Amino acid sequence: MQKAQSQMWIYFFFIVSVAVAIEKPQYEILERHGSVEIRQYPKVIIAGTKVEQPYRTALYSGFRSIANYIFGGNDGDMKIAMTAPVISHQVEKNVETHEILFIMPKKYKIDNLPKPDRGDVYLEERALGKVASIRFGGWATEKRMFRYQAKLFRKISKLGLEQIGPPMVAQYNSPWALPPFRRNEILIQIR
Repeated sequence: MQKAQSQMWIYFFFIVSVAVAIEKPQYEILERHGSVEIRQYPKVIIAGTKVEQPYRTALYSGFRSIANYIFGGNDGDMKIAMTAPVISHQVEKNVETHEILFIMPKKYKIDNLPKPDRGDVYLEERALGKVASIRFGGWATEKRMFRYQAKLFRKISKLGLEQIGPPMVAQYNSPWALPPFRRNEILIQIR
């Protein structure tokens, strides 16, 4: 029993140290309203892909395409460090097309990143700008995603803010991180 507990603590510290070591985009917290933060993000460079599949399968498929790019599937055979979060959003309301995004490490500029080998992966500069965010744990299933989106929509409306972008799901952990240690967020661009 004691050995199992020791192994669990080692595993816990491994998960925490890996999560802390991965680069995340910096942002400024402008306001806090309970569980909702209003943030300002700088421009970022993303590697993205669009996948015409339902949410869960689109995430896996899109993740694999972009992971291929950062693990050397590019014209420089260059490996690029993984960052967090992986961001996804539905491109159109009535169509099952999702965009999956990896934010590139801040040391890169668009002109010093290698070109993807795959035609479905693209690089571009994105202005996330001002966003409203709400954090949640566990798995970012469709049901949980919609529940937290609804919470965030209500708060945005109550605060009199104007939504200017689609709701995005930001997932910060590797697939093998246990649900109690997972960090997810819904991000919505606002004016």
